Amino acid sequence: MIQRIKKIQLPKIVDERGNLSFLENGSQLPFEVKRAYWIYDVPGGEKRGGHAYMELDEVVIALSGSFDVVINEGDGEKRYVLNRSYDALYIPHLVWRSLENFSTNSLALILASTTYNERDYIRDFNAYLKARESNGISI
Repeated sequence: MIQRIKKIQLPKIVDERGNLSFLENGSQLPFEVKRAYWIYDVPGGEKRGGHAYMELDEVVIALSGSFDVVINEGDGEKRYVLNRSYDALYIPHLVWRSLENFSTNSLALILASTTYNERDYIRDFNAYLKARESNGISI
């Protein structure tokens, strides 16, 4: 059952000159940011991700446009639509996720709890399910 994923509403300061949102370590985020990366210019119909992490936690934000974050923890898929720059989605480690359905000119910002480590990736879904089980996480 998908329970560990949570939406985070970031502060939104409304101003007639343009709105402002922000995030701070230790305040809105459940971890200290060690790395940030962004995904953009995704061709129509393409998917990104399709993996899980052993240790990395992440927060995903649609800074521009929209896209779907599709989560599968072994009990079926759950889809989260991100289309507001003040809505963030927290995804803890050992959660299978992909990003899909990118709108034109969308920009996905991902904030990560660790630096890049290729060995942290789980790219095979069956291996992912075994890793969850060996870490005591039930479906």
